[in-house]
Amino acid sequence: MTEGPLLLIILLLSVLFIVIMTSKLRVHPFLVLLLAAIGVGISTGLPMPEITGALKSGFGNTLGGIGIVIIAGTIIGVILEKTGASLSMANFILRLVGKERSPLAISIAGYIVGIPIFCDSGFVVLSPLNNALARISKTSMTVMAFALAGPLYVIHCLIPPHPGPTAAAGVLGGDLGLIIFWGIIAGIPAVFIGLYWALKFASRYYAEPPSGESFEEIVSRFKSLPSPAVSFAPIVIPIVLIGLGSFASLDTQPFGTGRLQEILAFLGDPGIALLAGVFISLILVKKWNPDVLGEWTGQAIKSAGPIIAITGAGGAFGYMLRVTPIGDYLGNALLGWETGLLLPFILAAALKTAQGSSTVSVITTSSLMVPILPQLGLDSTMGIVFVILAMGAGSMVVSHANDSYFWVVSKFSNLDVGTAYKTFSTGTIILGVVTMIVLYLLSIVAGV
Repeated sequence: MTEGPLLLIILLLSVLFIVIMTSKLRVHPFLVLLLAAIGVGISTGLPMPEITGALKSGFGNTLGGIGIVIIAGTIIGVILEKTGASLSMANFILRLVGKERSPLAISIAGYIVGIPIFCDSGFVVLSPLNNALARISKTSMTVMAFALAGPLYVIHCLIPPHPGPTAAAGVLGGDLGLIIFWGIIAGIPAVFIGLYWALKFASRYYAEPPSGESFEEIVSRFKSLPSPAVSFAPIVIPIVLIGLGSFASLDTQPFGTGRLQEILAFLGDPGIALLAGVFISLILVKKWNPDVLGEWTGQAIKSAGPIIAITGAGGAFGYMLRVTPIGDYLGNALLGWETGLLLPFILAAALKTAQGSSTVSVITTSSLMVPILPQLGLDSTMGIVFVILAMGAGSMVVSHANDSYFWVVSKFSNLDVGTAYKTFSTGTIILGVVTMIVLYLLSIVAGV
């Protein structure tokens, strides 16, 4: 079995392999993570039967916890998009805030609508509305683009059922209810500070909104939008159920140990809660046809498939690091550094900037963190929650040309590459750093 500093070299080479293969050679992360896991096992001298066992255990155990969550969350997102519920929620918020505060309205809409919808899809869905609001309010698209893109991005990086934090919870064994609770709180200051930054700085760079439909035409395209209450239900009810389930499962047993506690724990299981959200979202469908449960669900599963594959491979990589001596050696090396939550933040930020994918950066970082949490004193329930959120904050830094979201935001907002770098990419640094600062303060409150 390999020992000493050579273990650290093996770890660094495996991370370098992941970055080069995914960013430079464009190999799918699923294959890269599995190959990295096998390479780590072989190079550390792990017996081959144990290597195959670690691959299967890591892959299966990770997906067993979060596979349903990712698929169900994606189905809810597709139904909200197809039925116009996303637009209904945005329209409701716009009426509350007022068109004269369009950047604030679209930020709030992005933060809420983004919970079940991936940031790329959410931006595309709300982009026509965002462009129309820019024309109405005569606001530069540099401001409006970041006002929408920033909140969607924060939610995508912090909150389950989005793939990064959900996968990290599977790898590290994090409580999804607590991650959602603290993640939503941590993201709010970043969104408002990011919006302030956009209004004060990004507004210096003017960009015309793309031509397109008016606000009224967009709304009328759906003939009649679902009511806001029904539109919000598939998002709000699962979150409430997950929260109650986490509360019911506390050691203090606030609901006792009887039937009520059993029911709340069952309904609050993230997979069950999101499946409930799927069936609640079916209320939004006005005219039933085979496409609803066939094509729409198939589209969601197709979108979730690659994420699930990457998540499972990341779990296999993490488990391989756990069963080799790498974790113990690295943990002992970091024992006196007092890095705390800063380590997962920096690792995720470095990987994100290097290879572009927030999901891959969080999954890879969580795999690296698995064996060293005890040495860092972060292996408690709350410690793991804040480690996952710190990785999410790091995965916001920096979105640039190697990130598909960068191109979605710039192309749908009529921003040239230079302007997108100055306004959007710079803004993602602010989002990540502010979120990390807030998380550090919250971790003190939470006793981490």
